[in-house]
Formats: sequence, C-alpha cells, structure tokens
Amino acid sequence: MASQAKQKQKLLFMKNLFEQKSDENHPITGIQLIDILAEKNIKCERKTVYDDIDTLKESGMDIITTKVGHSNAYFLGQRLFQEEELSVLAACVASSRFLTKRKSGELIDKLMTLTSEFKAPMLSRTFFIRNRAKGKSGNEQIYYNINAINDGVNNDKDITFKYFDYTPDKKKVARHGGELYTVSPYNLVYNDDNYYLICYHYKREQISFFRVDRMVDVKVTENKRHPLTDDENSFVKEQQAAIFEMYPGNQVEAEIKFDNSLMNPVVDRFTDRVNIERVDENSFKIRVNVQLSPTFYGWLFKFGDKAELLSPQEAVEEAKGILDNIRRLYDK
Repeated sequence: MASQAKQKQKLLFMKNLFEQKSDENHPITGIQLIDILAEKNIKCERKTVYDDIDTLKESGMDIITTKVGHSNAYFLGQRLFQEEELSVLAACVASSRFLTKRKSGELIDKLMTLTSEFKAPMLSRTFFIRNRAKGKSGNEQIYYNINAINDGVNNDKDITFKYFDYTPDKKKVARHGGELYTVSPYNLVYNDDNYYLICYHYKREQISFFRVDRMVDVKVTENKRHPLTDDENSFVKEQQAAIFEMYPGNQVEAEIKFDNSLMNPVVDRFTDRVNIERVDENSFKIRVNVQLSPTFYGWLFKFGDKAELLSPQEAVEEAKGILDNIRRLYDK
C-alpha cells in the first residue's frame, strides 16, 4: 500500500524536483531521475520517466531538454518568477524599514523557494545580509495590523487600535494614556518606506492618517464604516496624490522655482508627469498640489538657494517664519 501511495505521488515529487534542484547549469538526466526516485522507494523505468516528463510539460511546466555527454538531460526553464525579478523583490524586502529583520528574513526565505536551490543563496547574500544593519521597524505586529485593516476595508467595518509614540529614551508609550481609537479604514498607502492608514476618525470628525507600524491591538468591530461623502472621497484621493511623507497639512497649489541642476530630485518627488515651465536658461518652475507640512518645507529647504517657493503667499510667509525661527535658534 505504501508503495502504491508513493507511485501516486511520483508526478508531484518530480515537479518539486525540477523546481528545486534543476536549472540551466544543473540539468538532470533520465538515469539520475530513476536513481533519485528509487531512493524515495518509487520504482520507475526509463520509458515511464520520459512519459512523466511529457505529462509535466503538457501541464504547463517549461522543461527544457539538453545534453549531458551523450544522454538527454532536463531542467526547468521559465518559472513563475525569473532570477532578476526575484532579485528586485528580495531587494525591496531587505531594504524595507517597516519590516522587522525577522520578517524580512522569513519573506526572503519564501522567495528563495521560487528558484533552484543553487541560485537561492544569492538572494540572501546579495540583499538581506548587506542591508540588515539598516533601520528596521521593531513592531512585529505589522503583518497582523495590515490583515486586520484589510478585513475592515473588505467587510465594510470599523476598526479599533491603540497608537504609540517613542519617548526620548526610545520606549514605546501609548498615546493619550492608552486611548482606544475608533476609525473607518479606507486605504493603505506605502510611502517613503512606511505603511499609512487613511481613515475617517470619529473623534476628530475628519479624514486622518496613522502609521501602521505604530498601531497595536488592531481589531475589526461589528460596526459599519462611516460612509464617505463625495467631498470626503475626493479629499482622500487628493491627499494620496499631494501628501508629503503622509504628514497632514493644508493642501495648496504651489509654484516653486528650481535651479536646472535639481531636475532629477524634482522628477523623483513628483514623477516625470509634472508640468515644467522654463524661467530662464538656468532655472525652471513647476506648479504642484502639496501639503504645507514640516516635511514639505524640510524637503524644500535642503536645496538651499537653488529652490524658491513663489506662491501662494501664505506658504511663502510660513516658510519665512520657519527660517526665522531656525536662525534665532542658532543666533543664541
């Protein structure tokens, strides 16, 4: 009976064998296949091995035939993810700050199973080890937070959670004495290496933003979500397009002048769809919707005298005030 069960598992075993132990540099001959199957107590003749390979091909597997000496050999060619695609995914996982080191390692281990065992170690060595010293989130609950938020969105339910801040000695302290936040979740946005929740906050009676990695005890309630008005729905879409590092602020259409040398960072921030207008041979200006927030001004000020906020006047005056406060700080 055990032998019959092994025979039934043969095709599945061969599928896994080609996925894990073959590639263009490590083909498997028919004789090797028979020997490997025999080690698993699966009896097989040469003809049935070739028939099984044909069956796997017919099922959609891209099994390539090559030569090793005078013998035919086989390896899996096209996979669900190619090596360069897995490299991109591994790099994103390894460098993502919202993932803890342990979660990054677990995800990369799973990515490694999508290629041969000969190429898999390169994903770990090239990306994870090189980047593991980079700042990482310490909140292991973020996966569960994302799942709970998605459950709330998909089931049209409110969620509750507690929100924490860091003290100067790096301890986590629940905001407002451990107050339980109740919100209607609408969108998760990945921005500047962090996940943010866009939601309707009942206490504030407005659209609000929360860092997902600073949320704890996220639970889905039985209460239906607050139905967004047309204005609120439009505001959510506008916020996603205009926000800087998800820091809330008044949204305005800003006109900003830049030195020509800053074209790359402007495109990096606003994409190549931003409208550019030449000012003179040395500079250009843009009009974009932005949030007037500390992170926006911080981004602008880092370019020194090569970037100038032209309008609206309220933003210009606010920028002057911020710079005056900084100057007074150092004047002391």
